[in-house]
Amino acid sequence: MSTTLKEFVVGDRGRVLGFLSGGGAYRRKLLSMGLTPGATLEVVRVAPLGDPVEIRVRGTSVSLRRGEVAVLEMERDA
Repeated sequence: MSTTLKEFVVGDRGRVLGFLSGGGAYRRKLLSMGLTPGATLEVVRVAPLGDPVEIRVRGTSVSLRRGEVAVLEMERDA
């Protein structure tokens, strides 16, 4: 079942499936950060107001804004 990264909480792990339509403005930036389809990531920290979200992908910590996490289509790890 697919969801968006926005719905993940601290400690959740998942795999990037792709990008939702309308996310073209963020797509190139996210791809350059290593968030390519098939990449696995873990949510490390979420700021008190929900923005930004810190994730660990490919051994690197990355902070993403609320709009960026909303366009990432994800699959949760079992």
